[in-house]
Amino acid sequence: MSIIRFDPFADLLTNGRWVPAVDIFENGKQELVLKAELPDMKREDIQVVFENNTLTLKGERKFEGEIKQEQFHRVERAYGTFSRSFSLPSTVDATRIAAEYKNGVLSVTLPFREEAKPRTINVEVAA
Repeated sequence: MSIIRFDPFADLLTNGRWVPAVDIFENGKQELVLKAELPDMKREDIQVVFENNTLTLKGERKFEGEIKQEQFHRVERAYGTFSRSFSLPSTVDATRIAAEYKNGVLSVTLPFREEAKPRTINVEVAA
């Protein structure tokens, strides 16, 4: 798996759309972990779908309706819907994928299949 570096100018190409930041890494337990920053979102506004070795995150960060537009002095955070898709290796076990949302961070754990895990093979000594 290749590492994709953070590009601070990538946001200029999104035409003002909100694209949550994501880290994907192996945790040393034969699992991939995807962490996405989704601040100020409710669990029911987040959807995680795994299909054909593609993990898709969808959701919507809603603008607070109780504050009137004329009350704002500055709005820098983006709102609205987002969708991000990631191609994953075929070694991911789709039946054991788990997701947790805590403190504004969505963590998706993607365990590898048993046959993809390394195993030790005993070598017999022939006399």
